[in-house]
Amino acid sequence: MSDAGFIDGFLEMLAAEKGRAANSLMAYRRDLEDFCEHSAAKLETAEAEDLRDYIAGLQKRGMKAGTVARRLSALRQFYLFLYSDGIRSDNPAKNIESPRQAQPLPKVLSESDVDRLLDTAERAATSGKPEALRLHALVETLYATGLRISELVGLPRRAVGPDSTMIMVRGKGGRERMVPLGTKARQALMAYQRALDVSLKKGAERSPFLFPSSGVEGHLTRRRVGQLLKDLAVMAGVVPSAVSPHKLRHAFATHLLAHGADLRAVQQMLGHADISTTQIYTHVLEERLKSLVLTKHPLSDG
Repeated sequence: MSDAGFIDGFLEMLAAEKGRAANSLMAYRRDLEDFCEHSAAKLETAEAEDLRDYIAGLQKRGMKAGTVARRLSALRQFYLFLYSDGIRSDNPAKNIESPRQAQPLPKVLSESDVDRLLDTAERAATSGKPEALRLHALVETLYATGLRISELVGLPRRAVGPDSTMIMVRGKGGRERMVPLGTKARQALMAYQRALDVSLKKGAERSPFLFPSSGVEGHLTRRRVGQLLKDLAVMAGVVPSAVSPHKLRHAFATHLLAHGADLRAVQQMLGHADISTTQIYTHVLEERLKSLVLTKHPLSDG
C-alpha cells in the first residue's frame, strides 16, 4: 500500500473511532504529508533515525517548537495505529523527545497601573455604596496578598477581623498557609464588612463567606470578579485586557521581588509547592531589565 493509502486508513480510523472533526483530520493529513515530502524514508517503513532527521530538518527550517511538537505527535499516533493493526511491530516515534517549548512569561501590570486601579477603587469607595466598598476590598486584598482568586472568593467571613495581620488560606490540595495582610487591605475589608453588617440588620441572609452572593456557589464567582476588575480598569484608564485577578497575583509577586523580597518568602505567600514555579517571576524581572537597558541606556538604539 502507498503512503497515501496508509494515511487515508489512519484518518478513517480517527474519524470513525475517535470522532475527530474535519479540521483536525486535515491537520493530521498535512502533518503526515509533510513528512512524506521532506523525508527520504517511506512513511510505512521509517525508523527512529529517519524521524529524528525529519525533526531536525523542521527545526532548521525555523519552525516553532509548538508546531514541531504537533508534527511529532501526529507521527506518534500514526505509528501507534500501524502497530495496533499489526502492520508494524514497533512505534519508531515512541521514544523521540518533543522539543522544549519556551514557557511564556506572565504579563505583569506596572506599579503605576496598580496604583491607578487602587486609587480609583478607593475614591469610588468614599461613596459608601456596598458594591464600591466590596470592589475596593477585593482589589486591595488581591494585590496585598497575591491570593488565587478561588482562594479569595472562598474565604470565610471569620477569616478577617479588626486586628488581623495574617490570613489563613486553604490552597491547592487542601494545603493551608498564612499570608500577611497589609493595613490598607485590612481597612478596606473592615469598611466592606461594616456595610455587610448593615445589610444584615435590614434582614439580609447571613452567609458564611466573606464575599457572599445569591448564586449557586454562595459566594462571588471568579468570572464575576474578573468582570468587576475590567470595569475598574476602564474607570482607571488602564487597558482592560491587562487586568485580571491572576495578573494582580503576578504583579504582587513581581513587585515584591523587584523591591528585594526573598524568593522563598514569596513562594510561601503564593502557595507554590515547588520554588521553580516562583522563579518564573525572576525571569520577568530579567526581561524587564534587559528591555530597560536596550531602550533607555545612553548608548542604546532606542
